[in-house]
Amino acid sequence: MEKTKVLIGLASCGIAAGANKVYDKITALKISEKLDIEIKKTGCLGMCFREPLIEIIDQTGSYLYGDVNEEKAVEIFDKHIIQNEPIKDYLVRSDLFESKDDIFWKGQIKIALRNCGVIDPENISEYEKLGGYQAIKKIVGEKISSEQVIQTVLDSGIRGRGGGGFPTGLKWRFALNSKSDIKYIICNADEGDPGAFMDRSVLEGDPHAVIEGLIIGAYAIGANEGVIYCRAEYPLAIKRLNIAIEQSRKKGYLGKDVFGLKGFNFDLHVKEGAGAFVCGEETALMASIEGERGMPRKRPPFPAVSGLWRKPTNINNVETFANIPYIILNGSDSFSKYGTEKSKGTKVFALTGKINHGGLIEVPMGISIHDIIFKLGGGITGGKKFKAVQLGGPSGGCIPEYLAETIVDYDSVNATGAIMGSGGMVVMDETTCMADMARFFLDFTCKESCGKCTFCRVGTKRMLEILTRITQGNGKTGDIEKLEELAYQIKENTLCGLGQTAPNPVLTTIKYFRNEYEAHINDKKCPAKNCKQLLTYSVNPEKCTGCTVCAKNCPSNAIDGERKSIHFIRQDACIKCGACFSKCKFDAIVLS
Repeated sequence: MEKTKVLIGLASCGIAAGANKVYDKITALKISEKLDIEIKKTGCLGMCFREPLIEIIDQTGSYLYGDVNEEKAVEIFDKHIIQNEPIKDYLVRSDLFESKDDIFWKGQIKIALRNCGVIDPENISEYEKLGGYQAIKKIVGEKISSEQVIQTVLDSGIRGRGGGGFPTGLKWRFALNSKSDIKYIICNADEGDPGAFMDRSVLEGDPHAVIEGLIIGAYAIGANEGVIYCRAEYPLAIKRLNIAIEQSRKKGYLGKDVFGLKGFNFDLHVKEGAGAFVCGEETALMASIEGERGMPRKRPPFPAVSGLWRKPTNINNVETFANIPYIILNGSDSFSKYGTEKSKGTKVFALTGKINHGGLIEVPMGISIHDIIFKLGGGITGGKKFKAVQLGGPSGGCIPEYLAETIVDYDSVNATGAIMGSGGMVVMDETTCMADMARFFLDFTCKESCGKCTFCRVGTKRMLEILTRITQGNGKTGDIEKLEELAYQIKENTLCGLGQTAPNPVLTTIKYFRNEYEAHINDKKCPAKNCKQLLTYSVNPEKCTGCTVCAKNCPSNAIDGERKSIHFIRQDACIKCGACFSKCKFDAIVLS
């Protein structure tokens, strides 16, 4: 009989929610009760909205518990582990019981995330037990050529998951065809949009999958050295990567004559970046690795010809590499059977914003945005109306509610004005001001501009000034047209993807929500009642009871009125803080 296993999610999301305390408590209980059970640290299961999570696997099945604190841990340990009585009320998933959260898992197909939350990421043998490093062993054992590996990747239809969507196999072939004694392969783990949460989760939960993907890629293109470029703000990911790399070296999976293949010498290391958004662009990333400021270079020549240290280089992101071992081991059809004609396989998304089930999901290409939000995502928080979704990170675009049936594939998403990006999906409800949302994202890209291109450096700043003025009630006739003019100038005259995509949030919100911009400019009103300077607080005399709570909580003493008499807000003194609105128990404060 196998031991009872207790798996505790200890990725960054779990740790932030208190999973370390749960782990310590379960460990202490095991010692005090002298029980022969296995306690294991795992990565992110994706269900971040129910962290901390612990999974118990015993002879009767698997049981996943959510929102576990120290007190619940003691109760679960006592009733489930000792008395063999699972606690249904705490379960979020089980082989035997239904849960209201089961909908989160339905529709997901896990390939890139196949081992996250399942294995101990710091134990190479656990990765090997689930088929780890069998793909590269298959290549060596069956003497599969570099060209055959690349053809398998091409046949799978996988496109770069970093945002550009360029066919991965074609990118590898370009690098293979470049003649050089020295070649490099790089994993970009530094993307700065919400999709970077996905990168971090894979690195924290299954670092060996990325390493094996890099080894396969190195074999395919003839690379001698690999670099995983990871932002320093991901200390747990970096720690687990370095542990995994060292374990792989000891096994002979990295170094000289890798996997016993004479002449195949390949090693890799982690390069910590400063977290600059522009370093998501491959030429800026390579400049940073070389010790220079992260600024894009003009192309051509492309990295496949002249990249890191001016040698042929291939760059893919974390999700792309995590898929590669699965494709090689199981065949191209195992991946290409999912998705659409031009967008094969699955895609990982970091689902966040005004959504009930925020977390990490992996779905087949071709699923609709509506199904992601209202099925897996559980709908909008507070029962509010879905308004739009920002897809593609800070440089992505906003897709409105009436286009929610848009399917997730590269062509369909691009047709809306958004981009796939690396997988950030920010959901917005009726209280979101789209002009302010555009201002928020543009503020980010403006600050992250490396400054090399005048149109990006100056143009985004001018756009930000106009957007700020509009959201403060100082918009002028012609501002919308000026924003559009600047946006197209920036897109057409900048060197890298940051500048070329920075105007996307502005262009898509103007395209789909132009009426909101016009209301801000012409009526000096924010339809979403979000922009502080455009709000007016007043008292509804029919609902006011004269309780004085609003007056007592007003920091600027702008509310007049005696007890049990109707109150009045002096607009010249009101600082629009909203304290009266949030404190009134009788809905007597009107926001307009």
